[in-house]
Amino acid sequence: MLFDEMSHRDVVTWTAMITGYNSCNHHGRAWSMFCEMLRYGTRSNEFTLSAVLKTCKGLSALLCGKLVHGLAIKNGTQGSCIYVDNALMDVYATCCSSMDSARMVFESILNKNAVSWTTLITGYTHRGDAYGGLRAFRQMLLEEGELCPFSFSIAVRACASTGLVNLGKQVHAAVINHGFESNLPVMNSILDMYFKSCSACEAKQLFFEISQKDTITWNTLIAGFETLDPKQSFCIFSQMVSEGFSPDCFTFTSVVGACGKLAFLYCGQQLHGGIFRRGLNNNLVLSNALIDMYGKCGNITDSHKIFSQMPCKNVVSWTSMMIGYGAHGHGKEATKLFNEMVRSGIKPNTIVFMAVLSACSHAGLVDEGLRYFRLMTRFYNVAPNQEIYGCVVDLLGRAGRVKEAYQLIENMPFKPDESIWVVLLGACKAHKQRSIGKLAASRVLEMKPNEAGTYALLSNFLLLKVTGLVLPT
Repeated sequence: MLFDEMSHRDVVTWTAMITGYNSCNHHGRAWSMFCEMLRYGTRSNEFTLSAVLKTCKGLSALLCGKLVHGLAIKNGTQGSCIYVDNALMDVYATCCSSMDSARMVFESILNKNAVSWTTLITGYTHRGDAYGGLRAFRQMLLEEGELCPFSFSIAVRACASTGLVNLGKQVHAAVINHGFESNLPVMNSILDMYFKSCSACEAKQLFFEISQKDTITWNTLIAGFETLDPKQSFCIFSQMVSEGFSPDCFTFTSVVGACGKLAFLYCGQQLHGGIFRRGLNNNLVLSNALIDMYGKCGNITDSHKIFSQMPCKNVVSWTSMMIGYGAHGHGKEATKLFNEMVRSGIKPNTIVFMAVLSACSHAGLVDEGLRYFRLMTRFYNVAPNQEIYGCVVDLLGRAGRVKEAYQLIENMPFKPDESIWVVLLGACKAHKQRSIGKLAASRVLEMKPNEAGTYALLSNFLLLKVTGLVLPT
């Protein structure tokens, strides 16, 4: 209103409006405002261009970014204003299919600052090129570039995505050498990295070395142990509460997940009570975790109760409930839920189809399962992966249709992995299909010839007195 009533609008006024729209994530309006400013005849300055480049990033509009880049060259601000250069890098790193353009802008900056380096490292890391991000981080250290905690946090995240703990330890050492060991967000990132590298001992040691912990520190430790050692999650959760920290949704999601893995129903019910008392029972992610926990603990009734009371459901909610039904042999209920989900407007993905196929398999609904498999490719255009084919092989194998399962494997569009042959071998053992079993056993042996588990599996099958299979010495 105030802007519309102004008789005279200078570049500061226009820039303020663009910045305001950006801050509210109204990037389309911000771009319209910029275009109107140009039609109005107002010349943009470096702050305008920096703001509108953030607009281009928000819109993922590469062509708009290139247009602003051209204006920056024309105005002489590209190469002379670090704010514009950094914003340009960010647009190209986010919107381009490669880092080439962002790298070109980076190399043209004479006096790079901490934002320049962090933008480069982030650009590589966020597109999945962890090693590219770490090379940029190493270059920053070698060239003695301006450092900041954010660049170290991103480098730690890059290490976490590789799963190589030695790389993470090197970055950890760099953090200490450059005096960032007192920065809590950086240390929380390192803690997370150690867990993602399956280095629980290093993570626990680091946790005790952090003098000033926050809720994120505790949550990272609890979430890390949820996968590696669920019982530890409970101990740490108790310690967290006893030290006066208030658990939040992320805390409860991890501890509830640990309950599900251990099938600790009583503990899960206690946690559910704590969630309810804190008014967190309407949190979507937490409700999904509770559905999964009750299903794994054998209480499918409470799973359904939570599911039915949820004011808003996402694809994870529906999938968790289907998995719970499937695990308890309620295949019909799982298929009804699938149909209800589709009617609600949610498109099924690969994980949803895995859930409904597994439910059909456990309930013996073979023809129903095959129908969903056909729907997956012909109607929903979801390409089946190894896991999906494994579900269908299991579906057919449990029903004794071993030859059909073998034909399905032979017609797969990619080479079947060991897990699929193991499923077929189990079906052959259960239904005494010796000829196909011999073939499946030989395939498993070809893929995993040196693992003890392979020989244990084969010995069970050979108890059926299958002959003709020669084990390597």
